[in-house]
Amino acid sequence: MAKEFASKADLGEKVISFVELGKGCYGYTAEGDPNSGVIIGDDYVMVIEAQATPRMAKDVIAKIRSVTDKPIKYLVLTHYHAVRVLGASEYGVDEIIMSQKTNEMVEERGAQDWQSEFERFPRLFRGHESIPGLTHPTMIFEDKLTVDLGNKKVEIMHVGEGHTRGDSIVWVPDEKVMFAGDLVEYGATPYCGDAQLKNWPLTLQKLSDFKPKALVPGRGEALKNEVECQEAIQMTSEYVTMLYQEALLSVTRGETLKQCYDALMKNMTPRFGEWVIFEHCMPFNVTRAFDEASGISHPRIWTDERDVAMWNELNS
Repeated sequence: MAKEFASKADLGEKVISFVELGKGCYGYTAEGDPNSGVIIGDDYVMVIEAQATPRMAKDVIAKIRSVTDKPIKYLVLTHYHAVRVLGASEYGVDEIIMSQKTNEMVEERGAQDWQSEFERFPRLFRGHESIPGLTHPTMIFEDKLTVDLGNKKVEIMHVGEGHTRGDSIVWVPDEKVMFAGDLVEYGATPYCGDAQLKNWPLTLQKLSDFKPKALVPGRGEALKNEVECQEAIQMTSEYVTMLYQEALLSVTRGETLKQCYDALMKNMTPRFGEWVIFEHCMPFNVTRAFDEASGISHPRIWTDERDVAMWNELNS
């Protein structure tokens, strides 16, 4: 390989935070690593995002047990990526919840995504040998599902495409707390390798219209007021909009993928280059943006072999 994946050098441990954002609503964040969420009702606990391995899920469970002994009954997976779902077995929940489109993506490309993500970012798969296999849902919904945790109504919704075509959000209306998955990032680069880039800003506008008072993004610190929530939504929208528009211009000019990548790195680094995992994400993001701008609406499946070939082409 001409140049190792940027993530291969990311070996440092992250500081975990477990922050209450509203009554019974918590954000589990890790300095730019994948976040999880927790909602505690009078009867049951719901977890949002499983983490990448059962071993890593144990730490989420330990944080939950520091504040409640109520049973963890529900696990919501906002999309299909391996770093979000493969730790599911550790929770022992009654129900694993996904949108219909997310379930379709697990079936279509879950195995390839697991291998691809593990090779790209091995630090995020600590204890990978404990993963029993792909995570499949026990409960599937199309547009909206409402769950009562005991005097705590939770709404799980697929409001539009963005980070993937199956993204869900979790909304606690009484507290106005949102768990946005990777539809929203804060100070972290959105991963767009499987994105629907033209639709993503439209979906983000729908999230903005909820006017959340607190929000757990896919990566980055938990947001504790409405101003921070809107800032994170807007920053994510600005990134994905610029990525797609710049790629569309490149395709219109008849440029190669490598020329497109070089141009976007030059133009986007001054504005977004300090965000977490910027160098790691950009080759995947530009490749997907170039594909979508070229008329490939359904993202091509990433494999270990495709990852390496793309990385070598763009970083030679």
